[in-house]
Amino acid sequence: MNNLQKKIDSLAPWFHNLHLPDGTQTAPGHPLGDFPAFKWNQICNFLPPNLKGWRVLDIGCNAGFYSFELARMGASVTGIDIDSHYLKQARWAQGRFGLNVDFKKMQVYDLAKSTRKYDLVWFMGVFYHLRYPFLALDIVSRVTSKLLVFQSMTLRSPEEYEGNQNVSLFKREEMNQQGWPRMAFVEHSLEDDPTNWWIPNHSAIMAMLRSTGFEVIERPGDEIYICRKTREKISSRDMRELEYRAATGKGRGFQ
Repeated sequence: MNNLQKKIDSLAPWFHNLHLPDGTQTAPGHPLGDFPAFKWNQICNFLPPNLKGWRVLDIGCNAGFYSFELARMGASVTGIDIDSHYLKQARWAQGRFGLNVDFKKMQVYDLAKSTRKYDLVWFMGVFYHLRYPFLALDIVSRVTSKLLVFQSMTLRSPEEYEGNQNVSLFKREEMNQQGWPRMAFVEHSLEDDPTNWWIPNHSAIMAMLRSTGFEVIERPGDEIYICRKTREKISSRDMRELEYRAATGKGRGFQ
Protein backbone atom coordinates (compact mmCIF):
# COMPACT_ATOMS: atom_id res chain seq x y z
CA MET A 1 0.00 0.00 0.00
CA ASN A 2 1.51 3.35 -1.04
CA ASN A 3 1.58 6.48 1.13
CA LEU A 4 -1.28 8.14 -0.77
CA GLN A 5 -3.62 5.21 -0.17
CA LYS A 6 -2.59 5.12 3.49
CA LYS A 7 -3.56 8.78 3.82
CA ILE A 8 -6.90 8.20 2.11
CA ASP A 9 -7.60 5.29 4.46
CA SER A 10 -6.65 7.37 7.49
CA LEU A 11 -9.24 9.98 6.47
CA ALA A 12 -12.04 7.42 5.93
CA PRO A 13 -14.97 7.12 5.79
CA TRP A 14 -15.48 9.11 2.59
CA PHE A 15 -18.89 10.13 1.26
CA HIS A 16 -17.46 11.88 -1.81
CA ASN A 17 -15.55 9.75 -4.28
CA LEU A 18 -12.87 12.22 -5.35
CA HIS A 19 -10.78 11.41 -8.41
CA LEU A 20 -7.30 12.58 -7.44
CA PRO A 21 -4.82 13.85 -10.06
CA ASP A 22 -3.01 10.50 -10.32
CA GLY A 23 -6.29 8.63 -10.88
CA THR A 24 -6.63 7.32 -7.32
CA GLN A 25 -10.20 7.47 -5.98
CA THR A 26 -11.19 8.12 -2.38
CA ALA A 27 -14.32 5.92 -2.37
CA PRO A 28 -14.28 3.66 -5.44
CA GLY A 29 -16.71 1.20 -3.80
CA HIS A 30 -19.33 3.85 -2.99
CA PRO A 31 -22.81 2.23 -2.65
CA LEU A 32 -24.31 4.96 -4.88
CA GLY A 33 -21.71 4.41 -7.61
CA ASP A 34 -19.35 7.17 -8.70
CA PHE A 35 -20.89 9.72 -6.35
CA PRO A 36 -21.24 12.62 -6.69
CA ALA A 37 -19.63 12.67 -10.15
CA PHE A 38 -22.78 11.30 -11.78
CA LYS A 39 -24.83 14.10 -10.18
CA TRP A 40 -22.35 16.70 -11.40
CA ASN A 41 -22.56 15.30 -14.93
CA GLN A 42 -26.33 15.83 -14.85
CA ILE A 43 -25.99 19.46 -13.81
CA CYS A 44 -22.80 20.95 -15.25
CA ASN A 45 -24.12 21.55 -18.78
CA PHE A 46 -26.91 23.70 -17.34
CA LEU A 47 -24.43 26.10 -15.74
CA PRO A 48 -22.70 29.05 -17.41
CA PRO A 49 -19.55 27.57 -19.02
CA ASN A 50 -17.28 30.23 -17.53
CA LEU A 51 -17.73 31.23 -13.89
CA LYS A 52 -14.75 33.58 -13.75
CA GLY A 53 -15.62 36.49 -11.48
CA TRP A 54 -18.50 34.60 -9.87
CA ARG A 55 -18.73 34.14 -6.13
CA VAL A 56 -20.01 30.65 -5.35
CA LEU A 57 -21.17 29.19 -2.03
CA ASP A 58 -21.29 25.40 -1.54
CA ILE A 59 -23.51 24.64 1.48
CA GLY A 60 -22.82 21.25 3.03
CA CYS A 61 -19.66 20.90 0.94
CA ASN A 62 -18.60 17.56 2.47
CA ALA A 63 -15.20 16.57 1.03
CA GLY A 64 -15.45 19.32 -1.58
CA PHE A 65 -16.26 17.55 -4.85
CA TYR A 66 -18.63 20.27 -6.12
CA SER A 67 -16.44 23.05 -4.72
CA PHE A 68 -13.47 21.78 -6.69
CA GLU A 69 -15.45 21.41 -9.92
CA LEU A 70 -16.85 24.94 -9.60
CA ALA A 71 -13.38 26.32 -8.84
CA ARG A 72 -12.11 24.65 -12.04
CA MET A 73 -14.74 26.66 -13.92
CA GLY A 74 -13.15 29.86 -12.65
CA ALA A 75 -15.37 30.65 -9.66
CA SER A 76 -14.23 32.01 -6.32
CA VAL A 77 -15.65 29.29 -4.07
CA THR A 78 -16.51 29.14 -0.39
CA GLY A 79 -17.44 25.71 0.95
CA ILE A 80 -19.13 25.35 4.32
CA ASP A 81 -19.95 22.29 6.41
CA ILE A 82 -20.65 21.52 10.06
CA ASP A 83 -18.67 18.28 10.08
CA SER A 84 -14.97 18.66 10.93
CA HIS A 85 -14.24 15.20 9.52
CA TYR A 86 -15.41 16.15 6.03
CA LEU A 87 -13.69 19.53 6.18
CA LYS A 88 -10.42 17.77 7.04
CA GLN A 89 -10.86 15.62 3.92
CA ALA A 90 -11.66 18.68 1.80
CA ARG A 91 -8.63 20.64 2.97
CA TRP A 92 -6.35 17.67 2.36
CA ALA A 93 -7.80 17.11 -1.13
CA GLN A 94 -7.43 20.82 -1.87
CA GLY A 95 -3.68 20.40 -1.49
CA ARG A 96 -3.70 17.50 -3.94
CA PHE A 97 -5.68 19.46 -6.55
CA GLY A 98 -3.93 22.80 -6.04
CA LEU A 99 -7.23 24.67 -6.16
CA ASN A 100 -8.11 27.76 -4.13
CA VAL A 101 -11.30 27.06 -2.15
CA ASP A 102 -12.13 28.70 1.18
CA PHE A 103 -13.45 25.93 3.44
CA LYS A 104 -15.19 27.03 6.65
CA LYS A 105 -16.92 25.27 9.53
CA MET A 106 -20.39 26.81 9.40
CA GLN A 107 -23.99 25.81 9.10
CA VAL A 108 -26.63 27.33 6.88
CA TYR A 109 -28.21 29.33 9.74
CA ASP A 110 -24.89 31.15 10.32
CA LEU A 111 -25.37 32.78 6.91
CA ALA A 112 -28.10 34.97 8.43
CA LYS A 113 -25.24 37.03 9.92
CA SER A 114 -23.50 37.43 6.57
CA THR A 115 -23.72 40.52 4.38
CA ARG A 116 -21.95 38.79 1.47
CA LYS A 117 -23.91 37.88 -1.66
CA TYR A 118 -23.09 34.93 -3.90
CA ASP A 119 -23.79 34.72 -7.61
CA LEU A 120 -24.39 30.97 -7.33
CA VAL A 121 -25.41 29.01 -4.24
CA TRP A 122 -25.04 25.23 -4.30
CA PHE A 123 -27.55 23.73 -1.85
CA MET A 124 -27.65 19.98 -2.45
CA GLY A 125 -28.30 17.15 -0.01
CA VAL A 126 -28.84 19.40 3.01
CA PHE A 127 -32.48 20.53 3.11
CA TYR A 128 -34.00 17.34 4.55
CA HIS A 129 -31.38 17.25 7.32
CA LEU A 130 -32.59 20.59 8.74
CA ARG A 131 -35.02 21.02 11.62
CA TYR A 132 -35.91 24.48 10.30
CA PRO A 133 -35.89 24.03 6.52
CA PHE A 134 -38.08 26.96 5.48
CA LEU A 135 -36.02 29.36 7.58
CA ALA A 136 -32.92 27.97 5.88
CA LEU A 137 -34.40 28.69 2.44
CA ASP A 138 -35.22 32.25 3.51
CA ILE A 139 -31.61 32.69 4.62
CA VAL A 140 -30.26 31.17 1.40
CA SER A 141 -32.49 33.46 -0.65
CA ARG A 142 -30.94 36.53 0.97
CA VAL A 143 -27.38 35.53 0.13
CA THR A 144 -28.17 34.51 -3.49
CA SER A 145 -27.94 37.11 -6.23
CA LYS A 146 -28.27 35.04 -9.43
CA LEU A 147 -28.64 31.25 -9.33
CA LEU A 148 -29.45 28.48 -6.87
CA VAL A 149 -28.81 24.77 -7.47
CA PHE A 150 -31.10 22.91 -5.09
CA GLN A 151 -31.54 19.20 -4.39
CA SER A 152 -33.55 17.35 -1.79
CA MET A 153 -34.69 13.83 -1.07
CA THR A 154 -38.41 13.76 -1.91
CA LEU A 155 -41.57 11.73 -1.34
CA ARG A 156 -41.45 10.56 -4.95
CA SER A 157 -44.75 12.16 -5.91
CA PRO A 158 -44.23 14.21 -9.10
CA GLU A 159 -47.72 15.71 -9.25
CA GLU A 160 -48.40 19.39 -8.68
CA TYR A 161 -51.81 20.36 -7.36
CA GLU A 162 -53.41 23.21 -9.27
CA GLY A 163 -56.28 23.98 -6.98
CA ASN A 164 -57.59 26.99 -5.15
CA GLN A 165 -55.24 29.82 -4.33
CA ASN A 166 -57.28 30.45 -1.22
CA VAL A 167 -58.53 27.42 0.70
CA SER A 168 -61.82 27.81 2.51
CA LEU A 169 -61.77 27.23 6.26
CA PHE A 170 -64.63 24.78 5.79
CA LYS A 171 -63.04 22.89 2.85
CA ARG A 172 -59.70 21.99 4.35
CA GLU A 173 -60.05 18.42 3.08
CA GLU A 174 -58.86 19.90 -0.23
CA MET A 175 -55.35 19.84 1.24
CA ASN A 176 -55.48 16.04 1.46
CA GLN A 177 -55.61 15.65 -2.31
CA GLN A 178 -52.77 14.11 -4.31
CA GLY A 179 -50.06 16.61 -5.15
CA TRP A 180 -50.86 19.15 -2.44
CA PRO A 181 -47.58 20.64 -1.14
CA ARG A 182 -46.57 18.67 1.94
CA MET A 183 -43.59 17.46 3.92
CA ALA A 184 -43.41 14.23 5.91
CA PHE A 185 -41.93 14.65 9.37
CA VAL A 186 -39.46 11.94 10.42
CA GLU A 187 -39.70 11.65 14.20
CA HIS A 188 -37.03 9.00 14.66
CA SER A 189 -34.81 8.16 11.69
CA LEU A 190 -34.78 7.39 7.98
CA GLU A 191 -32.18 4.90 6.67
CA ASP A 192 -30.78 4.80 10.22
CA ASP A 193 -29.98 8.52 10.04
CA PRO A 194 -31.60 10.54 12.86
CA THR A 195 -30.73 13.83 11.10
CA ASN A 196 -33.30 13.19 8.35
CA TRP A 197 -36.15 15.41 9.60
CA TRP A 198 -38.40 16.50 6.73
CA ILE A 199 -39.06 14.85 3.36
CA PRO A 200 -40.98 17.14 0.97
CA ASN A 201 -42.92 16.24 -2.14
CA HIS A 202 -42.24 17.91 -5.48
CA SER A 203 -45.12 20.35 -5.02
CA ALA A 204 -43.77 21.49 -1.66
CA ILE A 205 -40.31 22.12 -3.12
CA MET A 206 -41.76 24.17 -5.99
CA ALA A 207 -44.01 26.13 -3.63
CA MET A 208 -41.28 26.83 -1.07
CA LEU A 209 -38.81 27.91 -3.73
CA ARG A 210 -41.38 30.34 -5.16
CA SER A 211 -42.25 31.59 -1.68
CA THR A 212 -38.62 32.38 -0.91
CA GLY A 213 -37.94 34.31 -4.10
CA PHE A 214 -36.81 31.69 -6.62
CA GLU A 215 -38.04 30.69 -10.07
CA VAL A 216 -37.25 27.16 -11.22
CA ILE A 217 -35.75 27.40 -14.71
CA GLU A 218 -34.29 23.90 -15.25
CA ARG A 219 -34.76 20.33 -13.98
CA PRO A 220 -31.53 18.57 -15.01
CA GLY A 221 -32.23 15.41 -13.02
CA ASP A 222 -34.45 13.72 -10.47
CA GLU A 223 -34.89 15.91 -7.36
CA ILE A 224 -32.61 18.63 -8.80
CA TYR A 225 -33.80 22.20 -9.38
CA ILE A 226 -31.88 25.08 -10.95
CA CYS A 227 -33.41 28.38 -9.91
CA ARG A 228 -33.12 32.03 -10.84
CA LYS A 229 -33.34 34.58 -8.04
CA THR A 230 -36.34 36.87 -8.55
CA ARG A 231 -36.34 40.52 -7.55
CA GLU A 232 -39.25 40.55 -5.14
CA LYS A 233 -39.09 43.60 -2.89
CA ILE A 234 -40.13 43.05 0.72
CA SER A 235 -40.86 46.07 2.90
CA SER A 236 -39.05 46.35 6.24
CA ARG A 237 -42.50 46.42 7.85
CA ASP A 238 -43.78 43.36 6.00
CA MET A 239 -44.87 40.54 8.33
CA ARG A 240 -42.43 38.16 6.62
CA GLU A 241 -39.53 40.53 7.21
CA LEU A 242 -40.47 41.08 10.84
CA GLU A 243 -40.72 37.35 11.45
CA TYR A 244 -37.41 36.70 9.69
CA ARG A 245 -35.62 39.30 11.79
CA ALA A 246 -37.03 37.84 15.00
CA ALA A 247 -36.17 34.26 14.02
CA THR A 248 -32.59 35.11 13.06
CA GLY A 249 -31.87 37.52 15.91
CA LYS A 250 -31.28 40.38 13.49
CA GLY A 251 -33.50 42.79 15.38
CA ARG A 252 -36.77 43.05 17.18
CA GLY A 253 -39.62 41.63 15.20
CA PHE A 254 -42.59 43.61 16.53
CA GLN A 255 -42.24 47.05 18.08
